[in-house]
Amino acid sequence: MIPVRWSSVRLLALAAGLAAVSAVPAVAERPSLLPAGWDADIKLAEAPDRNPDPGIVEIEIVAKLAEVEVAPGTRVTAWTYNGGLPGPLIRARVGDRLIVHFRNELEQETTIHWHGIRVPIEMDGVPGISQPPVKTGETFVYDFVVPDSGLFWYHPHVMSAAQVGYGLYGPLLVEEPDEDVGVADALTIVLSDIGIGPRGLLEPADSGGSAGMVFGREGNHVLVNGRVRPELRARAGVPQRWRIVNTAKSRFFFLDLEGQTFIKIGGDGGIQEYSERKDVVLVTAGERVDLIVMPMGEPGGEITLRSLLYNRGYGSIEYRSVEDLFTIQFTDEAPLPAPVLPEMRRAIVPPAVEGATPVTMQFTLPPVDGKGESEFRINGVPFWKAEPFKARIGETQFWTLDNQTPWDHPFHLHGYFFMPVDEAGVPISPMEWKDTLNVPMNETIRLLVTFDERPGEWMIHCHILDHADGGLMGTVLVGDVKPSSHHTHVPPR
Repeated sequence: MIPVRWSSVRLLALAAGLAAVSAVPAVAERPSLLPAGWDADIKLAEAPDRNPDPGIVEIEIVAKLAEVEVAPGTRVTAWTYNGGLPGPLIRARVGDRLIVHFRNELEQETTIHWHGIRVPIEMDGVPGISQPPVKTGETFVYDFVVPDSGLFWYHPHVMSAAQVGYGLYGPLLVEEPDEDVGVADALTIVLSDIGIGPRGLLEPADSGGSAGMVFGREGNHVLVNGRVRPELRARAGVPQRWRIVNTAKSRFFFLDLEGQTFIKIGGDGGIQEYSERKDVVLVTAGERVDLIVMPMGEPGGEITLRSLLYNRGYGSIEYRSVEDLFTIQFTDEAPLPAPVLPEMRRAIVPPAVEGATPVTMQFTLPPVDGKGESEFRINGVPFWKAEPFKARIGETQFWTLDNQTPWDHPFHLHGYFFMPVDEAGVPISPMEWKDTLNVPMNETIRLLVTFDERPGEWMIHCHILDHADGGLMGTVLVGDVKPSSHHTHVPPR
């Protein structure tokens, strides 16, 4: 087992100005107002904790092939964690030690990356940089403290577009015990897709060749917690908390509940500065949102959560249809009046722009080469030709991400949260900590990031995973460390 720097990990909760959510200590458990089995068709399997210590969550995760049913009569042999799609929900509380005994039973090497968790570099799951790949039949123990509340997720960082597309992903929910959002009934929702061919086999990960890479391949079956169009049962007017993660390798989800209002209370890094009401919510690849929803409808009727068309680049809206995600079937009971919910606020201290080191990253997509191949580039070079960016321990940097391509890029930074800001470095309201942020086509966004005491080589990449494999990826060397030899590797096409 790789030793964990316990002092470094425990200090994480104090780093980067992350403040606690305003909450009342010892929150009383609220009784459910929904019918029994309301979430039976959508509820996730959970990873059993095998450690009796209340401060330790110890589980087993096995990567293996398994037949799964995504819709009645539609089955496919997918790549899975513990035989399910998605992988099991891992539950922990802020400050818990998480120990994951991982075994690889696939015929291809793999790893687990803990998306959004501020782990030590040895636990980040990137082969050739933070750990060796886990080969067939081998094991690896991931062991770290979870310092922040929020919904996170786990997935491979070996042939990521292929392995995630085939089914290797799962949610990790870290809860703050004293947090009270005024809602008894909660769901963890994993949005994804999978490509199944006419013979019932997984679609090849290289379908469409270079053009498929540029588009970012989307599966032909859209999934909610591993199923096509599942159903919830609800009483109209009863609030629900939906924590949602988009684990699709390319697809964006533009959420609409038949025009009803969402209350967004948080995202990647937990609760945001203050809540906001939204008619539609965009969740790009890798992102998470935390929503309060009060579905309304006629007794005995139903409404549908849909993903509207969103233009993330050519081919993403042309000849496409709105996707039905799941239905909400109402009971025959009369609607309840809208409850008074507590005001969700969080005191967040953003990084200071004064003295921050400017860093510019320019995303480009040159014309295809003589072989008909395309590659994305950061500052003129694809990942396999790039030198790492550099940062000092404790340094704050002001990043400008300039997207000169005709495609959106959900930008992800491993190991750290950052703060979206405007041209002057002023935080965008409501403030929230992010680890994944969309950079729209032909637009520029800016962010502030402070690198704490955790030295290492940390990945940056587009979370349209085909784009990352196609060159839109890099690393940041934090502290006095040597770069890996990973930069000389040309990814398979």
